[in-house]
Amino acid sequence: MIKSDELKSFLDLKFDQYNTLDFIPEDPISIPHRFSIKQDIEIAGFLAATLAWGQRPVIIRNSLNLLERMDHSPFDFILNAKEQEINTFKDFKHRTFNGEDCIHFLQSLQRVYKSEDSLDDYFSKLRLKLKQNHNDIANVLSIFKKSFLGEDYTGRTSKHIADPLKGSTAKRLNMFFRWMVRKDSKGIDFGIWYSIKPSELYCPLDVHTARISRELGLLTRKQNDWKSVDELTKSLRRLDPEDPVKYDIALFGLGVNEDF
Repeated sequence: MIKSDELKSFLDLKFDQYNTLDFIPEDPISIPHRFSIKQDIEIAGFLAATLAWGQRPVIIRNSLNLLERMDHSPFDFILNAKEQEINTFKDFKHRTFNGEDCIHFLQSLQRVYKSEDSLDDYFSKLRLKLKQNHNDIANVLSIFKKSFLGEDYTGRTSKHIADPLKGSTAKRLNMFFRWMVRKDSKGIDFGIWYSIKPSELYCPLDVHTARISRELGLLTRKQNDWKSVDELTKSLRRLDPEDPVKYDIALFGLGVNEDF
């Protein structure tokens, strides 16, 4: 196992290597990078993150399909689309995310933006609903599912929003939060949310980051679940308490690009 100081130096080196604008074009984060207005970035990012499983070229292609249907103006579309316009998405499909799911997401986003200025404000108010000792991001993500889909909703679209308190890694939501919250001079992540601190984020866990994390001794748990997310994030916080999830970029880069 690599010593902690050597591990930090290694991951800092890999973070600098992969934290470049060259990373953007072939990654789903390229979708929100098409926009400059906060709400456009949020909506495009949230939808792209929702579709972010499978091959990245397919994720990007289907995310662009969604944007094209919105005339590349997602915020304007969400605010102003009539029922019949939203219903034209009934033929959309990405893996198991189908037209019914897409319509439900668009309707939910419309409800959010008709009551809040941004998703940032929406999540901030969800935190305020929680007791001070229970507004950890895991709890926020858990109540988000019911709040976003509908308190009494139990239909098929439920499977497309993870609940970490039920064991899910919530990889796509954690990735979306990373995009919105953390920021540095290189410009991959946006840093347009201020209600959540980078130090509070959890590391997105997929097959690449999990494998590399175990090989580096950052993660000992064999199962990929929320306990693994928590363990990995605690390991990363020891390396950088203020911005632990920056190492997601290093771990993913190692997993995808190197024979490690």
